Formats: sequence, structure tokens, C-alpha cells
Amino acid sequence: MIDWKPISEVELYDQIQKTEIDLNGDLWNFWQLIKIDPAKWTEKNYGDKGGGFWVVAICGTKIIWYNDIEEGFNISSYKTYGQIEGYYCNQDDLSAALTRLFDLIKFGGEIIGQAGPPLNLT
Repeated sequence: MIDWKPISEVELYDQIQKTEIDLNGDLWNFWQLIKIDPAKWTEKNYGDKGGGFWVVAICGTKIIWYNDIEEGFNISSYKTYGQIEGYYCNQDDLSAALTRLFDLIKFGGEIIGQAGPPLNLT
């Protein structure tokens, strides 16, 4: 099993603030509408060890969350508030995940560029 330490809330806020400095226009407005105070959500396959993963935004049935195993932001769906439905291991910064979700809303279709779970954690 890989050895990792969950990101702290302070470290997560640092990443969010660094991204917010560079946001403007429609992307800034979109972020203002969907961002939430970071909250730990459960994820049944890989999230137990770290007490869940930090969700930073909600838009309809989609969330943006930080995968601190892979050190990147991801977009997943949810059916039950507080439970992440799909585990992804993208290593995107927040701006890239936000842009992908914004484009999904703006243009419709499916989220592309999702990296699936690891094949082997040993």
C-alpha cells in the first residue's frame, strides 16, 4: 500500500486561494456560484484511510474534489450528499477541473479526460 498523508484544510485553502487570484470573467462568476467551504466526503474504494476527500464545489449532481492520494482535483458525480460516486485520479490543478466543469455546463456532453482508479496500489 502506498504511504500518503491527507492534505490539511489549511494546505487545501492555500491551493484554492492561489487559483482564485488567477480567475476572472465567466470562470470567476461560475466559481462563486458553485464553491463551498471544503467538506470531507466519503468514497468507498480509496477514501477511508484519509477520512474521505475534500469536496470544494457542487454543481447539480457534479462535485469538484481534491484527491490527496494523487494530489489533484477531480470531477465526480454524487447521488447522496456526502458520498463521492466515482473515484478518479487526475492530477489537475483546481483551475483545470473548474474549466472542464464549466465547459460541460456551457457546451453539454460528457466530462472528458478523466483518469480512472489505479490498477495496482502495491
